[in-house]
Amino acid sequence: MDYSKLRFSTRQIHAGLDHTPETGARGAAIYPTAAYRFKTCDHAARLFELSEAGNIYTRLQNPTNSAYEERIAALYGGVGALAVASGMSSILITVTALVEKRQNIVASPFLYGGTYNQFRHSLRKLGIDVRIAATESAADIEKLIDDNTRAVYVESMGNPTCNVPDLEPIAAVAHRHGVPFIVDNTFGAAGYLCNPFDWGADIIVDSATKWINGHGTAMGGIIVDGGRFDWANGKFLQLSTPDESYHGLVYTDAFGPAAFIAKCRTGGLRDFGCCPSPFDSYLMMLGLETLSLRVRHEVESTRRLAEYLKAHPKVKKVSYVGFEDHPSHETAKKYYRFGASAVLNVELKGNIDTTVRFVEALELAAHMTMIGDSITVVTHPASTTHKQLSEADLEAAGVTPTLLRISLGLEDVEDIIDDFEQAFSHVE
Repeated sequence: MDYSKLRFSTRQIHAGLDHTPETGARGAAIYPTAAYRFKTCDHAARLFELSEAGNIYTRLQNPTNSAYEERIAALYGGVGALAVASGMSSILITVTALVEKRQNIVASPFLYGGTYNQFRHSLRKLGIDVRIAATESAADIEKLIDDNTRAVYVESMGNPTCNVPDLEPIAAVAHRHGVPFIVDNTFGAAGYLCNPFDWGADIIVDSATKWINGHGTAMGGIIVDGGRFDWANGKFLQLSTPDESYHGLVYTDAFGPAAFIAKCRTGGLRDFGCCPSPFDSYLMMLGLETLSLRVRHEVESTRRLAEYLKAHPKVKKVSYVGFEDHPSHETAKKYYRFGASAVLNVELKGNIDTTVRFVEALELAAHMTMIGDSITVVTHPASTTHKQLSEADLEAAGVTPTLLRISLGLEDVEDIIDDFEQAFSHVE
């Protein structure tokens, strides 16, 4: 079926399903198997040399994972997708598929704390330099690009500040220098709120643990290949010249527009082993069936809570892209459905001690390092997700001691407001 002709809410249910199973089962099957029987030795040889598609070992591919990947690719309109074990592993596999020792990527400063640490520490140990721009503007990003740059990287909505970069000019800068534009679209809800492919992105990474799953029941990450970048432009020899680990296979010749995502699977999953379990992929497919309904409710609840907090005397500042005073209000209107997301930030009056007292007094809202859950989550970034950052990096990322990141769930928002009100009573 050509899913591109269907609307998002239909694709999120039907894409990836086998509509003619012998059992007549309505849902996707879970295949809890590590390995697969080969028909003949010649069949096995063709699979291992990548001249024939099929299942070899679940570290590389599994029927349940494949169904989930097909659904994600259909939602984004990509040429292919790869499911991995976490959002962090989606970034690792993507970067290491493109960037080699003594090469670099250029990134926006508004990044999730875990991404900062991977970029600043772990990738550096591999000899990969990550250059953090002064701002998320195309001009500041371009200042750091040189002949050894192999990618430009941003988040479609920064975590936790909710800054929304202007994707189109950044894509133009990346392409002018012959490198792909990578966007972490975790806040974009699998393309429902924001689809960076519409604005020039070449690769999307996503923490599926969040809105894709939607219920906090499984870990996962996803990589999506737009299929439009020219990998044979001379900068990516690992894709356009013979790969000695696959008997001289040339990815651009063998897989055409899907060369990058094939490289991530056959190299990244094979060598790093960060594959998802079939059961987790099944949970992701279940979550996707209700994604648009969940996200619409959460976006509406976020606006209502933001209005309540903006009027509260114990709140210093509300940072919500749906308000005109947010620096990314106009870019959010351009790139995000409804011009907003299901996350907001708030700075409380007082200090870190009074902020902690407020958080610990909450009863319904959960104190966790999570977003996109069916439960409303309040996170204190300075003591959790961004605790490892230096003072300079905290300032660059917009993280202050009294900043709280709030991700709305599926509860009745008036009950969440009541919970916040009682928690404020514990703060002088």
